[in-house]
Amino acid sequence: MKKLPIVFNSVFILLGVVLGHAQDKSVPDARVEKADFTIAFGSCNKSTIPNVLWDDILNTHPDVWIWGGDNVYADTNDMQKLQQFYKSQDSILGYQKLRAEVPVIGTWDDHDYGLNDGGVEYAFKKESQQVFLDFFKIAKDSPRRKQEGVYASHTYDTPEGSIKVIVLDTRYFRTALTKDTETKKRTKPNTYGEGTVLGATQWEWLAKELNSSTADFNILVSSIQVLSNKHGFETWGNFPHEVDKLEQLIADSKAKGVVVLSGDRHISEFSKTTIAGVGYPLIDFTSSGLTHVYSSYSGEENPYRVGEVVAEVSFGTLTFNFETSHVVFKIIGDKGKVLGILEQGFK
Repeated sequence: MKKLPIVFNSVFILLGVVLGHAQDKSVPDARVEKADFTIAFGSCNKSTIPNVLWDDILNTHPDVWIWGGDNVYADTNDMQKLQQFYKSQDSILGYQKLRAEVPVIGTWDDHDYGLNDGGVEYAFKKESQQVFLDFFKIAKDSPRRKQEGVYASHTYDTPEGSIKVIVLDTRYFRTALTKDTETKKRTKPNTYGEGTVLGATQWEWLAKELNSSTADFNILVSSIQVLSNKHGFETWGNFPHEVDKLEQLIADSKAKGVVVLSGDRHISEFSKTTIAGVGYPLIDFTSSGLTHVYSSYSGEENPYRVGEVVAEVSFGTLTFNFETSHVVFKIIGDKGKVLGILEQGFK
């Protein structure tokens, strides 16, 4: 097990097709596969359903594990019940082994927040935050205990390079969604300029984190998808002005190697777009779910998708090569089966 600090970087290949290179290859070359740092992450985990992936996650020898949200399914106003769900997850042997060997960080989504599709209106968000911080073993005297929202940043240095992981909170401050009464979709985008995903305080914090970053890669952890915006479920696309604001911030900050990790959807996929003034593509790597998936998935529009949707239980990994500024992203299923792979260079 490697003992290097935790680091993030961005590269993608999908189902054997190498992207961002002149030639196609069935597998990445040795330059890319050299792993200076490995991240594993996942979302949508019911502690009442056996998670068959913990051994597979450990077998990738990650330097950090990132919970992407819906880490337990509680949907409750009763904090004792919420605590019990977390205790149940903590008692699972496979997760205990992972936690003993690998640093664990992460965010929440709606079901561990306490309210399905919940946002700023959730009456027990302050209490839920304390239970969340208990699960992540955050000290009782940590400043995070007094902060509103679970957002946080973690900078990890290795001899080869550095990564900043910026964990966002898309629940605590998120304002109301707009119901779609005209189609079968659940939601539709708000009027441009109305509402927020992050709230003013978190936006100010995020701007400082990106503007001050000297890291080789900057990883944004969002519980909901940033790019995919046509499916009618929760997405940053329900607040289109917030997507524009994020992309403008990425451009203005000059932060290197910004990548989005997301969950929520019970499918896994890669999405990619270009941002004016940014010399690399923005990639949103969605990994969902760990214990249950969208088994009846029959297709949905995503204009940013690269490759195919994976509707099997899975987790995601990112392996970084600082020398070449390449990252390999993989969607991995039971018994280590690679279900999707994407490579992206950042030079």
